Amino acid sequence: MLPFETLQEAEVAFGRNLTFAETLWFNYSAQKSDYFLYCHNTIFLFIFYTLLPLPYVIMELMRSQRIDKFKIQPKMTNTLWDMLDCYKRVLKTFVIAVVPLQIISFPVIQMIGIRTSLPLPSGSEIFMQIFAYFVVEDYANYWLHRLLHQKWGYENIHRVHHEYTAPIGFAAPYAHWAEVIILGLASFLGPLLAPGHMITFWLWMIVRQMEAVETHSGYDFPWSPLKYIPFYGGAIFHDYHHYVGGKSQSNFASVFTYCDYIYGTNKGYRYQKEVFEKKREKLN
Repeated sequence: MLPFETLQEAEVAFGRNLTFAETLWFNYSAQKSDYFLYCHNTIFLFIFYTLLPLPYVIMELMRSQRIDKFKIQPKMTNTLWDMLDCYKRVLKTFVIAVVPLQIISFPVIQMIGIRTSLPLPSGSEIFMQIFAYFVVEDYANYWLHRLLHQKWGYENIHRVHHEYTAPIGFAAPYAHWAEVIILGLASFLGPLLAPGHMITFWLWMIVRQMEAVETHSGYDFPWSPLKYIPFYGGAIFHDYHHYVGGKSQSNFASVFTYCDYIYGTNKGYRYQKEVFEKKREKLN
């Protein structure tokens, strides 16, 4: 809840007029508790998880030779009912794991200092913080994910996520409830180390989910602007991890490729990618 009763009080306190974005934020958040604002994160996760995979669902249902040339594993097909079943299972996990985690984690949000107050962060500040969150999350996720591929972790927890040897958009968060919590800690580590505004926190969770859906989409488009991000793994990189399955000791990182390169866990992928590209050149 903001410590100002009116816009005029806020402008007097800052010695300037509020920006358009700050005015919108004031009008929306002034009379709402910080806890209520924090709970928006759960709503956003649900909305974006529902909407983001829909283009890939449509492509999967409209399979043709034109679409299949972008599908990473074209021999694999998913019916509408297969994808809806995945969606319903993920929603159950949200209710079991994500919602309670959101409720009990609010004291941590308060403790580390994620704020809802004015002024709002600048665009460059938001960008730099989210970039830092990606780097921190990627490194932490690499080791937690690699740990889950050890015998006990895989058999008891991580095998659920690998039920999809050819992932689909809805399967991005499809996992055992314990894995959702474990890997969720990696996503929370960046804001924990460099807390910012609640809006930055919302955007981070939304953008991270967008990336996860794209990575699990099962499609690779040559015109994707994400290909211009240095060291970005993308759908092909993670699809290989699912294709190999439980025995996979490769491609553990969630977003980038540098951890797998540094620690030597991308050798199989590099070999298979070279073989695949040679075959494709012959076909062309």
